[in-house]
Amino acid sequence: MIIKSIEKEKAISLRREGKTYSEIMKVVPVAKSTISLWLREVGLSVPQQHVLTAKKIAASKRGGLAKRKQRIDRTSTIFEEAKAEIGTLSKRELFLIGVALYWAEGSKQKEHNVSEPLVFGNSDPNMIECFLRWLNLVGVQDLDVCYELYIHKSGNVERAKQFWVKIIKQPVWIFDKRVYFKKGNPKTKRKNSGEKYIGLLRVKVKRSTDLNRKILGWTHGIIKNCI
Repeated sequence: MIIKSIEKEKAISLRREGKTYSEIMKVVPVAKSTISLWLREVGLSVPQQHVLTAKKIAASKRGGLAKRKQRIDRTSTIFEEAKAEIGTLSKRELFLIGVALYWAEGSKQKEHNVSEPLVFGNSDPNMIECFLRWLNLVGVQDLDVCYELYIHKSGNVERAKQFWVKIIKQPVWIFDKRVYFKKGNPKTKRKNSGEKYIGLLRVKVKRSTDLNRKILGWTHGIIKNCI
């Protein structure tokens, strides 16, 4: 009992110094429930309360940073493992990927307009690069490809043009008379703004009506063989 009494007094003394339960338990080796019972009626001054509050906030931040690092590390591991699973793509795999991309993002042939040319638009530069490789794979010549930039008036047109010409490997004059401003609701709070906003790039292929018709057939071939 004498030992317990000494430990209790030590715990109370440390608490009044502004120590946390965890810090006290490193000095007084008893259960947390015992510490809690001993310190239940220990009053703290305002400065001591401020010290404890600051320590709790700091501990919470450390815990948050540790969890964030764990999430980042785990995300990075998953990303790298998944990327490695893809391996080297064959021409046929790239062909099917391009068809699927156009199926999702391209202009479609319609019953009321069966002469729709090939038009593909997206704001993801990686998707644009992948699609351009696909065009090359199916025999489209670079000279037959036109580009259009669609951007909100609040965006930086010159910066967007400089960004996209690096992706498509074309001179900046490629956008002469081919920049179009989107109509937007001024009351809408758009998230696609700021320095990273690059607008949307549309890829158009000249004399491509028949190619668009073939894409329709390819997509139906995919449907037939996977459903």
